[in-house]
Amino acid sequence: MKQHSFLIIHGLGGSGAEHWQTWLAGALRESGYHVSYPTFPDFDTPFLYDWLEELEFAVKSIPEGNQLTVVTHSLGCLLWSHYAAKQNERIAHQAILVAPPSPSKVIPVAKSFYPVPLNQYDLSKAAENTIFVHSSNDPYCSLEDAKAFINLGLPSKILPNAGHINIQSGHGKWQWILEKCLLTVEQAVTI
Repeated sequence: MKQHSFLIIHGLGGSGAEHWQTWLAGALRESGYHVSYPTFPDFDTPFLYDWLEELEFAVKSIPEGNQLTVVTHSLGCLLWSHYAAKQNERIAHQAILVAPPSPSKVIPVAKSFYPVPLNQYDLSKAAENTIFVHSSNDPYCSLEDAKAFINLGLPSKILPNAGHINIQSGHGKWQWILEKCLLTVEQAVTI
């Protein structure tokens, strides 16, 4: 049986102790999984190339032969899109991209992340399975803007009234994401 690793990628401002990503990292470690949860440099004023360098280091830290699930939030989703666009091989079994910000509305402090490379081929090349998780009332990505992701033809889940799927919207201990990650492990084992 293959071992499984998780790579958790935070967004602008980091995730903090109460965020679901931090809770998820702890829950997965307690279940015996290898978890990489890097803190990206200058996370309040990020620069894409520094984050890509840190992401490359984190990917290389995954034990050889382990299946990998990538779990991103917010700006971390855009980082994964940039990283995927530069890959020539499969990196992950699954990528779960939660609450990506609008690809068409530049976040001033993160302008180096724009334009966003949104290409189904690149995302599918980097991860065998990719799913986007949106909220019906995300202040950083309206459902209209989310069509840019949905129209890629990859699976999408829209959560009703979940805000930006962060602490402010009540997503500290988020059971759904843990169950999704554990299901991913089961699916990877059967392949």
